[in-house]
Amino acid sequence: MKTEIKDILEGVRDGSVSVEDALMKLKTAPYEDLGFAKIDTHRAVRQGAAEVIYGAGKTPEQIAGIARTMKQNGQERILITRLSEEKAGQLSGELRVKYLADARIGIIGDLPKPNGIGRIVVATGGTSDIPVAEEAAVTAEFFGNEVVRLYDVGVAGLHRLLSHLDEIMGASVIIAIAGMEGALASVIGGLADCPVIAVPTSVGYGASFHGLSALLSMLNSCASGVSVVNIDNGFGAGYLANMINHMEVAK
Repeated sequence: MKTEIKDILEGVRDGSVSVEDALMKLKTAPYEDLGFAKIDTHRAVRQGAAEVIYGAGKTPEQIAGIARTMKQNGQERILITRLSEEKAGQLSGELRVKYLADARIGIIGDLPKPNGIGRIVVATGGTSDIPVAEEAAVTAEFFGNEVVRLYDVGVAGLHRLLSHLDEIMGASVIIAIAGMEGALASVIGGLADCPVIAVPTSVGYGASFHGLSALLSMLNSCASGVSVVNIDNGFGAGYLANMINHMEVAK
C-alpha cells in the first residue's frame, strides 16, 4: 500500500515529476524534532498512511505545534484521536479542526472519497459501545473507506443482528465491538466470510473487569478468522480494517 512512493515513481515515468524532485522527496529528513515531539514525516512513504496525533496527554499547544509541522511537510489531512471537547475548543482557529464528539476525534482537512476494495461494517453489541465504534468508523473513513454502521445488534437480541445478514455477508472487513462477555465477535465470525476484527470494550458490570472478560472471550473465540485488538482500541481496529480493505491484488 505504498501509494505515495508509487505516485512519485509514476510521476517520474510520465514526466510530471522530475528525477531531482523525486529524489528530494525521498531524501528529506525522516523526522522533525520539536523538542516535545519528533514528527515522523516519512510514515506515509514508508507505510502508506501518514502519522496520526494521539491527543490524550498532550496540551492544545503541543497538538497545534505537531499539526502545523505536519501541514508544513505537506500533510493536508490530519487525524487527532482521543481529543477532548475542551482541547478541541482551545486549538488555534487557523487549523480548522472539525470535532466529532462521539468519536472523540478531531479532523483537519476533508475526508477522502472511498477507494477501498469493499465496505467495512462496524457493529456494536450495545449503544454504550458507540464511542469506541465511532472512533473505529471515523478512522476508517478518514483513510478512504466506505463504512456501514450496525449499532445495538448484540446477542441479547440475536434477531437484530440476523436482520442485517446482507450487510454482514457483503462486507470486506467487519469490526465487532462489544463489552460484557464479548460474544458478538464469535457470532459474527461464524456468519461472515471476511476477516473480523474484535474490539473488547470496558462496558459492563463488576466481573467484566473493565473489558478484560470481553478481551479473553474474544481471544478464545472458536470462530475462525477473528483477530482481536486492545480494550477500547477503536482506532487500532479502524486502521487495521483500512489496511485489509486496501490490500492490493497480487499480479
